[in-house]
Amino acid sequence: MTKAMHLDLSGKTALVCGASRGIGKACAGELAALGARVIVAARDEGDLLATVAGLPANDGQSHGHLCVDLADTDGVSVHMEGLLERCGAIEILVNNSGGPAGGTATGADPAAFEQAFRQHLLANQVIVQALHPGMKSRGYGRIINIISTSVKEPIAGLGVSNTIRGAVASWAKTLARELAPFGITVNNVLPGFTDTERLGYFFRMRAEAANMPIDEVRRQALAGVPAARFAQPEEIGAAVAFLASPAAGFINGINLPVDGGMLGCL
Repeated sequence: MTKAMHLDLSGKTALVCGASRGIGKACAGELAALGARVIVAARDEGDLLATVAGLPANDGQSHGHLCVDLADTDGVSVHMEGLLERCGAIEILVNNSGGPAGGTATGADPAAFEQAFRQHLLANQVIVQALHPGMKSRGYGRIINIISTSVKEPIAGLGVSNTIRGAVASWAKTLARELAPFGITVNNVLPGFTDTERLGYFFRMRAEAANMPIDEVRRQALAGVPAARFAQPEEIGAAVAFLASPAAGFINGINLPVDGGMLGCL
C-alpha cells in the first residue's frame, strides 16, 4: 500500500526571518501547521507578537519571537548564541529579508550594494554558521532562502536587488554541496509577483518612473503571468514548508520558482 508523504514536522524547531508580515509570516504559519515549533524573527516586537498569536499551536507547540536587525551582523551573532541557549538545536532555517530599494544598477550608490550584501548574504552566513552544528548533531537540517525570480531573469529597475539575490543563490548552491553529507539541504524559493506590501512598493516605483497610473502598471504585470493572478503569501509558504519536510530530503541545491509560470526560462 502506498504511504502518504512524510510532511510531519513535530519535534522540529524552525527559525523564520522577516516573519512579521508578508511571505515570512506565511512561512511561519505553514511550518507551524505541520507541527514545528516556530521562532519568528524581525525588528518590530509588536508585529512579531501578533504573528506568534496567530500561529497554530497543537500538541505542546510553544512558539517564540526574536527581535533582531539583520543589517547588524554583530548583533545577529549575539542573538543566535542566546537563541541556541534557550531553544537548543534548530533544524529549519528560513532566510528572508526585505528587498533593497529599487533603481538602476548604474544609478545606485556603492554603499547600497554594501548594505544589501550585509543584510542578505552576510546575515544569512552568520545565522548558518551558528545553526548548522545543531543540524549536524540531529542529522536533519533544512536551510531555505527566500530570494526572487531575478536569480533567473533580472528584473528591470531592481539593480541592487538583482545583484545581491544572485550572490545569495550562488552562496546557497555552494552550501548545498558542503552540507549534504550531514543530512542538511539548502534550497532557494523564488517568488514571482506575490500580493504583499513589497509588490505594492514595486508597482508604485514603476508607475512613478513611467508616469502612468498604478492600475495600468498592475494590469501590465498581471498580463505577464500565465496563471492570470498574483500569488498569495501562503502559496510561497506552502513551497517552503514542503522543502522543510522529510519528504523533500533528496531535493538539494535548487532554485524553485513559485511564479504562476511567469519565467520564460527553464
